Amino acid sequence: MGFFNKLFNSGELVKEVGNTIDKLTTSDQERLQAKKEIKEVLLNYEKSMQEQVTSRWLSDNNGGLLTKNIRPIALAFLTFMFVIISVFSGNIGTFEIQEEFVPVYQTLLIVIYTAYFGGRSFEKIKNKRND
Repeated sequence: MGFFNKLFNSGELVKEVGNTIDKLTTSDQERLQAKKEIKEVLLNYEKSMQEQVTSRWLSDNNGGLLTKNIRPIALAFLTFMFVIISVFSGNIGTFEIQEEFVPVYQTLLIVIYTAYFGGRSFEKIKNKRND
């Protein structure tokens, strides 16, 4: 849940909602039940997001030549162009990646690793449950 917590800041969301619930409910049991239900909703949302990504990838593999290859081609082209632009941007004579490009590289790596390895792990777990 770490990636989606960072992406949607749901940890803070749960905390804020929890504070609101604490103000509105009277008993400890009611507060705990409401907080539990909110966390369950967030977990279900994250699961749903992972399933949507997986189903998109599966539908791409079942289509024609263009639908199978459009995402990889677009990804390869954009990655290639970004690398070329970042390497040659102001690098005549010396090589130095400008600081503006470093956060973009970091974000791209995090997203790519999370999507690929997280998605693959989710698919493997789902396949084991279905067996």
